[in-house]
Amino acid sequence: MKAIIPVAGIGTRLRPHTHTAPKVLLPVAGKPIVGHILDELVQLGFDEVTFIIGYKGDMIRDYVTSAYSFRANFVEQPEMLGLGHAISLAKPHHYADEPVLIILGDTIFRADLKSVFERGSTALGVRKVEDARRFGIVELDRNGAVKRLIEKPDNPPTNLAIVGIYYMTRPRVLFDCLDELIAEGRTTKGEFQLTDALQKMIERGEKMGVFMVEGWYDCGKPETMLQTNRDLLDAQLKDFSGYSAVADRYPGSVIVQPVAIDESVRLENCIVGPYVSISANARLKNAIVRNTIIGENAEVSTILLEDSLISDNAKVQGRRYHLNVGDSSEIILD
Repeated sequence: MKAIIPVAGIGTRLRPHTHTAPKVLLPVAGKPIVGHILDELVQLGFDEVTFIIGYKGDMIRDYVTSAYSFRANFVEQPEMLGLGHAISLAKPHHYADEPVLIILGDTIFRADLKSVFERGSTALGVRKVEDARRFGIVELDRNGAVKRLIEKPDNPPTNLAIVGIYYMTRPRVLFDCLDELIAEGRTTKGEFQLTDALQKMIERGEKMGVFMVEGWYDCGKPETMLQTNRDLLDAQLKDFSGYSAVADRYPGSVIVQPVAIDESVRLENCIVGPYVSISANARLKNAIVRNTIIGENAEVSTILLEDSLISDNAKVQGRRYHLNVGDSSEIILD
């Protein structure tokens, strides 16, 4: 069971948080983005994963090697030339005709991959979307097989979007098509696209199916990260019955589920939740926090905080007011 995960992206839409950390290591629902993906692969029995690294790749290497025991390969992408180029760099590890799963490192998913593997045929994860212009899209023939793939079309013929999960039963064919694409210098919107290589495979007679991805959680922007945090915490709340233990750790504070709070976090006189994730060694005092993600070693005090992302080692402090307000008064504190 082998996988390829490209994690070389810079994450410009998540600045300033990605000035100091790669996007895939930003926390959501109690663990780094890529941690959710890797935990799923471990449960499925994967024993080898190749990471295509670039921006702050050493941080990704350190996280993976310290947190997981599967065989990990790290290949650097020196230039951001597109997803197709990134995947092509994994060829030395996956050129043999052993099936490989390709997963984009910044997309958390929920899908029945076991049934996909049991089919034993190449298949692409898809989901119906409202604006298909933002994605690679799939056209199917009358038998449900993939007929055509188009990368970010201006006028999409369907609303079936490729969501970043690809099961390749013959990766040798994929790598040959990627090599041809790069040798030809054929780019789409300035980059070598994986979608174009998959289309080449279809033109060579490769049969491709699709499978629906029920849970697909985007972490590309602050607002979508917060939405993903909410969705995942809701899912965890359904599966976990030990939340009273979390509240017991903080007798002077109020915990409103769902939350994900690391055991090393210190809370003093706080109201936390719902939809709050707090990473290791953060400290909160006299704060009301909801719908927020707080990183490691952060300090938050004397503030009402909501709809926010607070990175590692950040310090956020508000003001404390003492008011003596008479009848029929109106005070607005910014």
